[in-house]
Amino acid sequence: MPILEDAAKALVNFNDTGLGLAEHSHRSELATKIINEAKADLSTFLEIPDDYEVLFMQGGGSGQFAATAYNFAGAWVARKHKELGSDDGSIEQLKSAVKDLKIDYIITGGWSQKAAAEAERLFGPEHVNIVADSRKLNAGKFGIIPDEDTWNLSRDSAMVYYCDNETVHGVEFPGFPKRLEPGPDGPVVVADMSSNILSRKIPIRNFSAIFFGAQNNLGSTGITVVVIKKSFLAQPSAALLRQLALPIPPRALEYETIAKNNSLYNTLSIFEYACSCQYILELIHISSVYIAGRVLKKLLLQHPSRVQGQQTLSEQKAQLIYAALAAHPEIYHIIPHKSVRSRMNICFRIEGGDAAEEAFLKQGTAIGLTGLKGHRDLRGIRASNYNSIPLEGAAKLANYIGTFASQRGH
Repeated sequence: MPILEDAAKALVNFNDTGLGLAEHSHRSELATKIINEAKADLSTFLEIPDDYEVLFMQGGGSGQFAATAYNFAGAWVARKHKELGSDDGSIEQLKSAVKDLKIDYIITGGWSQKAAAEAERLFGPEHVNIVADSRKLNAGKFGIIPDEDTWNLSRDSAMVYYCDNETVHGVEFPGFPKRLEPGPDGPVVVADMSSNILSRKIPIRNFSAIFFGAQNNLGSTGITVVVIKKSFLAQPSAALLRQLALPIPPRALEYETIAKNNSLYNTLSIFEYACSCQYILELIHISSVYIAGRVLKKLLLQHPSRVQGQQTLSEQKAQLIYAALAAHPEIYHIIPHKSVRSRMNICFRIEGGDAAEEAFLKQGTAIGLTGLKGHRDLRGIRASNYNSIPLEGAAKLANYIGTFASQRGH
């Protein structure tokens, strides 16, 4: 709440400048300072190495489904082109090599499924390799992560994508996959961490890139953050991609362009209003970056051990809720397998079906426990245990879980 109150004041009059934060030019020294401070604080909190770049973009995680496919396929082409040389004969060799271009996807829930589908739409199914699909081993449903021994990884993929935490189905990778640990020839690993970023320590060097929307754990909607190893920024020319019959990414999704412009290639608007003459004043994304920066400064003060401190707190909150559910197995059925249960999104069903779940939701709302309804595709109950939820909030939900079970005679 203090961060939102601070942001509200800044939107009206930032640092006594007489202008609201969103009214300052995104080309101003003030805007650059806000961006650079947010990048530095994120790098400190997550211990991001110097050879990685932090980008602020727009389009959410869904936009990154396209951006990662475009950029890492492009980086693959750039590497192959360099290996083969730049003479005329190398183009024919490159065309032949591109036939074997693969983008790998590990499908463990709705978001990774959508990421793979987007890559197929852009590049064609012949360039997409499904490494594993948990539904094939779980009676057609998500809720597990396939054993790594069953993964069918491509030999030289442009990237291997996975979603670290699937919000809809409550599935979270318990740690970095052993099969993807770095070696002399890769693999190139890209992870979607939109819903569990800042909640646990990340072995950044194991990744070529991670991306995440700000809205769950970092700040307000409007920005998406990409952390990418700088060596993957270089892209082939549009002319070369045309010769190879590969799609050309929009500039606004091109990591190299965003990096060269310090995340200010375009004006990313999240606040706007219209006056009586229907003139639209687009206000800038700096407000959203500012809020993210304030969240990071609070986290750095709150946790001297940085992200490790938040990890301890996240695990403590999740354990409270899961223990309360496990204490009443006759009433509650936790959806995902125990080995992959998310700390961020706790999904379960209640004995008695829709009527019992409606009663749970209604009684919960009456005591201030809102937003517990499950995703429309899965239904049931989903407790989103993001970083903004205090320990007291998790304890309140755990107590209510026990109280509701007692009311039903268990």
